[in-house]
Amino acid sequence: MVLDVLFPPRCAGCSRPGARLCPLCLAAFGPPGRVPGSGTGPPVYALADYAGAAREAVLAFKERGRRELAVVFGALVAAALPLLPEAGPEPWLVPAPSRRSAARARGGSHVLGVARASGFSTAPALAFVKGVRDSVGLSPAARRANLTGRLRLVPDGLPPPGSAIVLLDDVITTGSTASACISTLRTGGFRVSLVLVLTTARRPHPHG
Repeated sequence: MVLDVLFPPRCAGCSRPGARLCPLCLAAFGPPGRVPGSGTGPPVYALADYAGAAREAVLAFKERGRRELAVVFGALVAAALPLLPEAGPEPWLVPAPSRRSAARARGGSHVLGVARASGFSTAPALAFVKGVRDSVGLSPAARRANLTGRLRLVPDGLPPPGSAIVLLDDVITTGSTASACISTLRTGGFRVSLVLVLTTARRPHPHG
């Protein structure tokens, strides 16, 4: 394209020209690794630590307008799911929701974009109600309090009953968002088989 010639893409991880995410930075995302600390809930897997090139790529996608990276992250999710037996043969992806103001600023829910780009069946089944604050800088207890009672099911976005559900998010830190999403889905009779995140602030163990 002419625009690519005049303004070649720069890597979201290292800013080198020539690719959305260069091979070196793409290699920061590996096979899914088990994230410790999920307790008695469904297993949590991550594709990378929230550090270095992986962190820069997620921030570029989430906060800096690099929405074209949804295709890259969608491909990573599509490659990861067949490696996770808990997902089953035909999982439904339920993206963790974004606050309305954040979604408007980003041109839509960025995690929903990744889910749809993966090619797997996607169910935008969750939404925040009013009163949810940005979680950046909040303590674990404050994060939990911030989410308590502030998630709802979206009737038009629910997966079929009995579906194997994979909760998808961009990063896991305290796990408060994942726990709130799982609990809300449970109230509607849905069981989350596993949680898959692009990055984790906790160090994942290699899968298998």
